Amino acid sequence: MSFASLSLIDPLLRTLEELGYDTPTPVQKQAIPAVLAGRDLLAAAQTGTGKTAGFALPLLQHLTMDTAQASAHAVRCLVLVPTRELAEQVYESFRKYGGKLPLRSYVAYGGVPMEPQIAKLRKGLDVLVATPGRLLDLHRQGALLLDQLQTLVLDEADRMLDLGFSRDLDAVFAAVPKERQTLLFSATFSDAIRGMAAGLLRDPLSIQASPRNTTAKAVRQHVITTDKKSKPELFLHLLRKRGWGQVMVFVKTRKGTDQLVATLQAAGVSADAIHGDKPQPARLRALERFKSGQVQILAATDVAARGLDIQALPLVVNFDLPTVAEDYVHRIGRTGRAGAEGEAISLVCADEVELLRAIETLIRQVLPRTEEDGFEADHRVPSTGTPAVQTGGKPRSGAAKQGTARANGKSARPAQPRPASPAAAPARGKSIPARPARSQAGGAARNPSGTAAGTLPQGKIVMAAGRGAKSAAKAAAKSASKAGGRPPKR
Repeated sequence: MSFASLSLIDPLLRTLEELGYDTPTPVQKQAIPAVLAGRDLLAAAQTGTGKTAGFALPLLQHLTMDTAQASAHAVRCLVLVPTRELAEQVYESFRKYGGKLPLRSYVAYGGVPMEPQIAKLRKGLDVLVATPGRLLDLHRQGALLLDQLQTLVLDEADRMLDLGFSRDLDAVFAAVPKERQTLLFSATFSDAIRGMAAGLLRDPLSIQASPRNTTAKAVRQHVITTDKKSKPELFLHLLRKRGWGQVMVFVKTRKGTDQLVATLQAAGVSADAIHGDKPQPARLRALERFKSGQVQILAATDVAARGLDIQALPLVVNFDLPTVAEDYVHRIGRTGRAGAEGEAISLVCADEVELLRAIETLIRQVLPRTEEDGFEADHRVPSTGTPAVQTGGKPRSGAAKQGTARANGKSARPAQPRPASPAAAPARGKSIPARPARSQAGGAARNPSGTAAGTLPQGKIVMAAGRGAKSAAKAAAKSASKAGGRPPKR
C-alpha cells in the first residue's frame, strides 16, 4: 500500500516523497482514512510508528479542502499535548508536512513569554498545538477563541492525566463545541483512559496497531542489578567498557538528573540535562545539542519520554525505574524507532523491585538480568515471581548461583526456610536486628552464615556483621516501629 492509495492530495504526496516516506505504517493505514472520513478515533500504537503523521496528514488535508477561514483569535484544529518538548515536536511535524499548503499553525506552552503567542492568535490559526495550562491562560484572557474549533486531538492523553491535567482537560472540554471531531492517540491506554474516552468520543473507531502496552521487538531490553549508591560509578564503567556512543538516560528526579550530569562532566564526559526546573530555552538548547552530536549523554526526567524523535538513537538507559510502569514503554521508545534496532538497559537496585515487577506485568515479559563484575549488589534484588531469562553475565537466581558454584568446584551455600518473622540473633558478640531473608528461586532463603538447613529456631536468622548488616538493622528497626513495638538495642 502507498500513501497515494490513502486518497491524500498531491501537495501532501509530494512532501512525503521529498521526506522519503514510501509506505504508510500500520497505524497510518488505519488512521488516515478514518480521520478523512470525519470519524472520532481512539488509536494506540507503539512509539516510533508514525502516530503524529497518522493524524497530522489527514487533518492538514481537511483544513485545506475546507474553504472556511479562522477569524481573529480563533483556531480550527487544536492539538493538546502534555509537555513542552512534545508540543515543539508535534508543531514541527505539522510545519513539515504542511510545507506546501496555505495554512497557519503555531505552538503555545508555558515557561516562555505569552506575548508572541497572543500576536500569532490575532489573525487566527488553522492549527494550534498547546499544553493545557497555557491554552487555558490564553482562553481566559480572551486571546484565544474556541467556538470555531472543528477537531480536537489529545496526543498522549494518558500522560496528561498522570501529570494531573484532569481538571484542565475538563475546562477545555467545557469550552470547545460539542459538535466536533475528537481524536485520542497514544502508545498506552489504561482501562481508565478508555473509560474516559467513552464520554468524549462519538461512535469512535478503535485502532490497536500493536498489542496493548507492548514494547517494540526491535529494542533489546535487559536489567543490570546493583546497589543504589553504585549506580553513578556503574554507569561510567559501562560507558567506557562498552564504548557507548550517544545515550539518553532517564533519572527519577530533577535533583538526581543534575547530580548525574555533574558526575559525568567531572569525569570528562559531555553531558546535559532536561527537566521541569530548567527554563524552556535551556531545555530546547540541550535537546538540540544532543541531536546535533555536541553532547554525548542527555539525562532527563520523564518530561522527555513522550514524543521526542531522535534519529538513530542506539541506546536508552534507565538510571532509575519510573514510578509509573507505562512510562517505561515510552522511555525505551526513544530507541528502536521506525524499524531500527535499539537497546534499553535498566540499572535496578533492591528498592526498585516492585517497580520492576509492575513493568514486567505491564509488558508481559520478564526482563533478563545480569551483574557486572565489581558492582554486584550487596542488597540482592529479589525475584519478581517468574524465573528470569538469562542472556549472559552472572546468574541471579539462588538455584543458578548454586549450580555455578558447583561448576567452579566450590561448595554452594545451603538454602534455609523463609522465617516467619524477623528477630535478633547474636552475631560476633553483638545483638544485631535482622530482616527476613528475601525469597530466592523456588522460595528458598539464603543464609549468609552458611549454617546448615534446619538448625535455626523458627522465626530467627543469623546475619554476620559486615556488608549489609547496618542496613538490615535499620530495616528491622523501621519494621518494628511500624508494628507498634520498640526496636532492639544495638
